[in-house]
Amino acid sequence: MAQQQAKRQVVLDTETTGLSTADDHRIIEIGCVELVNRRLTGETFHQYINPERKIDAGAMEVHGISNESLLDKPKFVDIADDFMRFIDGAELIIHNAAFDVGFLDHELAKITTETRRIKDVSTVLDTLKLARDKHPGQKNNLDALCRRYEVDNSNRELHGALLDSEILADVYLAMTGGQVSLLLAAEESAGSHENAHEFSKSRQQNRGPLRVIKASDDELAAHVAKLQRVDKASDGKCVWLRPSD
Repeated sequence: MAQQQAKRQVVLDTETTGLSTADDHRIIEIGCVELVNRRLTGETFHQYINPERKIDAGAMEVHGISNESLLDKPKFVDIADDFMRFIDGAELIIHNAAFDVGFLDHELAKITTETRRIKDVSTVLDTLKLARDKHPGQKNNLDALCRRYEVDNSNRELHGALLDSEILADVYLAMTGGQVSLLLAAEESAGSHENAHEFSKSRQQNRGPLRVIKASDDELAAHVAKLQRVDKASDGKCVWLRPSD
């Protein structure tokens, strides 16, 4: 049986000097975290960038990055190759993707020797569109999604590209069903069906009688409460609360 090819995703966020590329606003920070088969690998890409222009006061209030702190940082052209290599072939997970992709393409277009754009090296999944489809008529910014899916964002006093990409990774996994990663992990550890069968057979032959530990009433109540929260967050799709056939 052929082994399933690993799916690589990169959760991405940027910070900028302002809101519009039409005013030639620029990227000042890129933060990325890598997922393979819905698991964080620990691989990241993080870079502050000298935008070669002043940051708008309103933008500075959002991310807290000062003009002075970027003076000694590399320009986008200096980090473009490393960045494009990191995202090459991955599905990008971005909240309000049009904004970030627009800014990244704006930066790439300024490099005379660079002909590629983001769509040439990666596909894109917009978690804002995904959230709006799942929760129409509700707030779907990152803070609202953290509250809805019980993702801890207590360290998010200011926006930061790497921190926001890490938080978005947790939100994306919760929003799309975290239990999938458990199934993939089981498949990877067991290998092929034949190997899994032999492994199970060996364990049954070598182990002694199984000890059965029953959950206490408090533990059962806590378990039911957790499933109810999962059911609410997944719009009633928690399979563990469905009646058995």
